[in-house]
Amino acid sequence: MFGFRILENFDYPYVASSVREFWRRWHISLSNWFRDYLYVPLGGNRLGTTRSYANLVIVFVLCGLWHGASWTFVLWGTWHGLFLVVERGAFARVLERRRLVAHVYTLAVVAGAWVLFRCDTVTHAIDYYAALAGLSDADPMLHPLARYADGLLMTTLLVAVVFAMPIGRRVSYWLDDAMERSRKAIVAMTAEGAWLVLVFVASAATLAAGTYNPFIYFRF
Repeated sequence: MFGFRILENFDYPYVASSVREFWRRWHISLSNWFRDYLYVPLGGNRLGTTRSYANLVIVFVLCGLWHGASWTFVLWGTWHGLFLVVERGAFARVLERRRLVAHVYTLAVVAGAWVLFRCDTVTHAIDYYAALAGLSDADPMLHPLARYADGLLMTTLLVAVVFAMPIGRRVSYWLDDAMERSRKAIVAMTAEGAWLVLVFVASAATLAAGTYNPFIYFRF
């Protein structure tokens, strides 16, 4: 709005095919800061393989502590650090040859780590993992989606899946290109404006109708 171009902080991280690629796309400013001010001063990968593996784990343990002084955050950071170490070995070549498997693996690792990130205690996280494995005390005849899913959740999930992929970027490029052509400029500008208004109204209505839900970073 004021003519400044700031760093793009997220670059479609959920299209990544490895945890390493995920961290090149997720919270880029934080990743760069830990790389430049912690990983490199610790020696980076200049002091041998074992030391570089140790440096990776140290960096991500401290990244977890940066989010909060809790064992769940420490384990979240350790989780990512260990998978990055695994990928530094021969496993990286396996992932490169099997892109679909690599993508599924990455989503599983990242989503599994988010459980630790969002749970308040380790016990809570263990209970959550048990529920994901079907070991909860809930009625086994009740379909898992029926316990949590409603129209708003499913709609939000569908929109999130679509926009986690570069579809929005490609549409944006199409609109920018269309605006440069006089015959399509009005249609493109109208479509973009209508979409932004729709998203704003839907977001405002959801916030107004929902209960108080503090911003996640207030916890840290």
